[in-house]
Amino acid sequence: MEYPADGLTMIGHLALPAGVDRGPAVLLGPEGPGLSDVERRRADALAELGYVALAFDLHGGRYLSDPEEMLARCLPLLADHDRMRGIGHAALDVLRAEPRTDPDRIAAVGYGTGGAIGLELGRDGVNLRAIGTVNALTTGRPGEAARIRCPVWAGVGSEDPIMPPAQRDAFAAEMQAAGVDWRLVVYGGALHAFHHPPVDQPVLSGVGYHPRHARRAWRDVVDLLAECLPLTE
Repeated sequence: MEYPADGLTMIGHLALPAGVDRGPAVLLGPEGPGLSDVERRRADALAELGYVALAFDLHGGRYLSDPEEMLARCLPLLADHDRMRGIGHAALDVLRAEPRTDPDRIAAVGYGTGGAIGLELGRDGVNLRAIGTVNALTTGRPGEAARIRCPVWAGVGSEDPIMPPAQRDAFAAEMQAAGVDWRLVVYGGALHAFHHPPVDQPVLSGVGYHPRHARRAWRDVVDLLAECLPLTE
């Protein structure tokens, strides 16, 4: 799926469930390096469960395997709430335009930068049924979390140096002050991006795969969707 966003031509991956009826949908955001086969497989797995799923793009069809290049693009993006919202809204428009999507029944699930974008959509007041994030304990502009209209689930590794305890505390304080229905799961012994299978490329310090917690985090995401975005109303 090609669509414009952030001055680029994005290339997302749309996965459709069996059948022809409209149904609930999931906007799926990738880690900082960008859309890869990991997220495509996750979108396909959600479609097998019965959801329309769009894994969205961050970098105009590119996967940034060089950590320095990734940071040079993602750090300014993460500091710019409006840019994140623009990328999220562009992908959300594509998902809503899909004839199989029930536009009133959409959740956002994201990892790292993709999770931060999902949270910004919530802070922008978008009508979502749930927001699920892993490694994305970002905080927003003051007061805007009060516009989140759905439950928020967040997962993080206890040993993640990129999302340390101070970041967890700030995120929890923001959600609590805004009156959000929120949950935070800390996976013991896990590093940053613990959910992502090993890659044949350099990675940032503090990144590491934890297969047991990766399976648990996926089950937690599926449970969130079952609770907040059931396949039948």
